[in-house]
Amino acid sequence: MNRTAFIKKLGGVESWDFIIIGGGASGLGIAVDAASRGFSTLLLEQSDFAKGTSSRSTKLVHGGVRYLAQANIRLVYTALHERGILFKNAPHLVRPQSFIIPCYNQFQKIKYLLGLKLYDWLAGRLSLGKSIFLNRKKIIERLPNVQTENLIGGVQYFDGQFDDARLAINLAQTAAERDAVVLNYFKVTSLIKTNDKVSGVEALDVLTNKSFSLKAKLVINATGVFVDDILKLDKPHQKTLVRPSQGVHLVIDPSFLKTENAILIPETSDKRVLFIVPWHEHVLVGTTDTPIDKTSIEPVALDEEINFILETAQQYLSKPPQRQDVLSVFAGLRPLAATGKTDNTKEISRDHKLLISDSNLITITGGKWTTYRKMAEEVVDTAIEFAQLQKINCKTKDLKIHGYTNNAGNFSVYGSDEEKINELIQQNPQLDKLLSDRFGYKEAHVVFAVRNEMAMTLEDVLARRLRILFLDAKMAIELAPRIAGIMAKEFSWDVEWTKNQIDGFVQLAQQYLINNK
Repeated sequence: MNRTAFIKKLGGVESWDFIIIGGGASGLGIAVDAASRGFSTLLLEQSDFAKGTSSRSTKLVHGGVRYLAQANIRLVYTALHERGILFKNAPHLVRPQSFIIPCYNQFQKIKYLLGLKLYDWLAGRLSLGKSIFLNRKKIIERLPNVQTENLIGGVQYFDGQFDDARLAINLAQTAAERDAVVLNYFKVTSLIKTNDKVSGVEALDVLTNKSFSLKAKLVINATGVFVDDILKLDKPHQKTLVRPSQGVHLVIDPSFLKTENAILIPETSDKRVLFIVPWHEHVLVGTTDTPIDKTSIEPVALDEEINFILETAQQYLSKPPQRQDVLSVFAGLRPLAATGKTDNTKEISRDHKLLISDSNLITITGGKWTTYRKMAEEVVDTAIEFAQLQKINCKTKDLKIHGYTNNAGNFSVYGSDEEKINELIQQNPQLDKLLSDRFGYKEAHVVFAVRNEMAMTLEDVLARRLRILFLDAKMAIELAPRIAGIMAKEFSWDVEWTKNQIDGFVQLAQQYLINNK
C-alpha cells in the first residue's frame, strides 16, 4: 500500500467499474469483493481508513445475543455464519472469547441458558463451544471480581473477539493486492452526472489540496453515518436515511476483571446489554445507545453516558471502577436506518439497508462488522445486475485476508506481517526499541505503519495502527513526540510540520481523557 503510487494510477484509468465512497467496514468489504471478482475498483475515504464508527466497536465478532430477544432470528443466523467465515479467513485477527452471564435468580438461569442453547443451535457446525450453566463456586473461580451477593451461578457461552481497525487495514491491503486503488484523505466534493445519471465523482486530496475528476460505471455510497451528506450531493432535498445512535466505551486496567473471561450484563436499566471484555491486556466496558442529532467524525462521550457505564459496571464488579480509573473513553456513531416509527434507537434494526437512487447512485447503510462480507456480496451482486456488468461469482467466502497465518500458537494482529517487521529490525537494530514497557510495540511497528499501511498522520499510528490512544490516552500523549520523530524521518517532515502533528494529536487525545469531562 503506497499512497503516492495509488495516486499515479488515477491518471491511467479512464473509467472505473466501481468507485466506492467510504473506507469503513462496508466500503472496504465492497472494495475487496469487487476487486476479487476482477472489476476495476477505486475506494476514496475522506479521513483515514476506519477513522469513524468502524474503529469504535465493542470488538466483538458475534451473532448478537440481544437480537434473539428481539426475535431477529435471521440476522442472528447470518451473523453467526459470517462469524465462522471470518474465523477461517482471518485467524490472526479473530479469536474465541468466553463470556459469562452472572445469574442472581432461577428465572435468569433458565431464560439465558435456553436462549444461548438456541444461539448454539443457530451457529451449527460453526459453533465456538457449548453454552453451559456453572454453579456459584465455578463462577467465582472464573470471575474473581464478580459481585457475589445473591449470586446463584451463571451461564457461559462463546463468541468471537477481534481488532476492528486492524481488520480494516488488512482489508485495504487485501483489496490492493487484487489491484484495487484505496486512498485515504480523499474527500468526495461533488458527483459527476451524465444525462442526470451519476457517472463519477469530483474528489479532493486533503493532504495536497489537489482536485481530481474520476469517472465510473457505478458509484457506491458506503459512508456510514455520512450517507445523507453524499445523498444530498445527488439530491439536495433528499429525505434523511440515517438515524445516528452514539455508543460509548470506557477502557480500564485489567485488575478490575482479573480474568480472561468476559462478562455480559444482559439487562441494564435502559433494557440494553453491557459488555465487560478483556482486550489488548486492558478491559473494555460498553456500550450506550444515545440518539444523536448531529453527525461528527470525532464524536464525544456525554457525561451521562460515562456515568451510566460506570454505575452499571459497579453493580456487577466487587472492585467497582471509578472515573479516575478510566484510561480512555471513546465514542462511535451507529448508522441506523431511520424508520420514523420510533425514537428509541435500541429498537431500530441493526440490519442493513440497500437502495438505488433515480440517478443510479447505490447506497448501503446500517449493518455491523460481523456481517460486513455478506453486505458487500449483496451490494456487488446488486450492482452487477443493475449495471449489466459481466456476471462473476463472489470469491470472498474462501478469500484469505491479508496477514492470514495458520500459526495459531503465536497469535498476533500482524499475522504473517510479523516477518516483515522482524526484517526491518534486522536491517536497522535501532528499531528494536520498545515504545513503552506497557505495550509490546516497537519503533519498527511505527516504520511499518508508514511504509506498508498508509499511516499518514500521527493520529493514524497512535489511534488505528497501534491502538494506544484507545487503550490509554495519557500514554498516547506521552508517546506522541517520540513517534512523531520516527515519522518525521520517514516523511522528511520539517520541524513545524512535526510540531503541528504533535499539537493536533494532543488536542484530539484530550477528548479521550475522562478527567477533562
